[in-house]
Amino acid sequence: MTFNIPDTDQPRIVIVGAGFGGLSLARKLAKTNYQVILIDKNNYHQFQPLFYQVAMAGLEPSSIAFPLRKVFQKKKNVFIRVTKVTEIDAENNEIKTPLGRLHFDHLVISIGARTNFFGNENLERKCISMKSVSEALYLRNRILSDYEKAISTTDYDKRQGLIDIAIVGGGPTGVEVAGALAEMKKYIIPKEYKELDFKEIDIYLIQSSSCLLKGMSSEASEGAKIFLENLGVKVILDKRVMDFDGEFVHLADGSKIQAQKVIWAAGIIGNTLKGLPDETLTYGNRLKVDRFNQVEGFSNIFALGDIAYMEEEDYPKGHPQVAQVAIQQAKQLAENLKNKLKGKEFEQFYYKDLGSMATIGRNRAVVDLPRFKFKGFFAWIVWLIVHLFSLIGVKNKIFVFLNWVWNYFTYDQSLRLIIKPKIRKEAENDSRLKSNNI
Repeated sequence: MTFNIPDTDQPRIVIVGAGFGGLSLARKLAKTNYQVILIDKNNYHQFQPLFYQVAMAGLEPSSIAFPLRKVFQKKKNVFIRVTKVTEIDAENNEIKTPLGRLHFDHLVISIGARTNFFGNENLERKCISMKSVSEALYLRNRILSDYEKAISTTDYDKRQGLIDIAIVGGGPTGVEVAGALAEMKKYIIPKEYKELDFKEIDIYLIQSSSCLLKGMSSEASEGAKIFLENLGVKVILDKRVMDFDGEFVHLADGSKIQAQKVIWAAGIIGNTLKGLPDETLTYGNRLKVDRFNQVEGFSNIFALGDIAYMEEEDYPKGHPQVAQVAIQQAKQLAENLKNKLKGKEFEQFYYKDLGSMATIGRNRAVVDLPRFKFKGFFAWIVWLIVHLFSLIGVKNKIFVFLNWVWNYFTYDQSLRLIIKPKIRKEAENDSRLKSNNI
């Protein structure tokens, strides 16, 4: 196989990963004299901050995903390839993929991060993470399927196992998922699952530290906790999850919580690529970069976003792993690469903190801006506006806005579909053989 990309006199920039950083960089370089190759395992960009709304049947996946080829339809110097990079050959300035080898003049690594289970294979195997659209859809199917089973289950304990949910991790993802589940319990279950007593449903949010939304202000942390508890979420602080056996969540103090579904939102760790020296890696599998986003020891290999570890005066332990860092780094790197064509020097990156926010259901959110901190209805409106305008594509913005408006006034959505993938007979038979250890 081959990449089938023309050789030109343009310097070639290969960008690995079409997340916030990689996509932003490719868009900034689309009208330059560089040949840009954007590589991702998917043919679309995913808007991660709204994964939880897909999982809670509030939005369809197509509303928060955007085809990469559509972004660059009119950009002749940008090429999209859907594949995986298996290794970097830094000595020969090449990457290795299932499509073959590809030469680069500049390589940009923007592969993001995955869920961190802290080395616990049992948790990784049995908990549900939410780092992709497909994982969000799996969670949606699982929740709805268990409700369907629960309405026909007369045994109280078995029914509790099906309907109770535990969320591990009190960051923005955990808080937002807990709030959305609490609203589903309050507004949807009584209407659509009349056979269930919605008061039986317990939603647990477990955080190992003493506060929620670590990294945000104490006002935001306390506000989020109050909002969640008012919605009926059982917030458990200062307790670490040690194991999950599929029926019970086991905590470090010896106590346990019954739940067959555990949503893991307790941290991330960088994805990895073979080929770079071990010395380039630091805490959390992040790549050490200088103030120009150059990977330590290389002048033509760069890293952006969650995977990049850059120390700055105001951030001596690296920048927060949020979308704004990736976007701002991509913008600065694009300017530096443009300057390189003009023979100018690179300029250092400085992160500008635009604030943090999290929503806890309708009319409730917490917002920390550099100069202001507020919560409640106005914070919720700000959250809606920021996320709406951050989406790619006019159609996506319109669809998400209409979904939000409809849901706000009707307290309902029509997206609660259990969509199961069709399994071919060969795959089904193979699965049976494996399950029987044949």
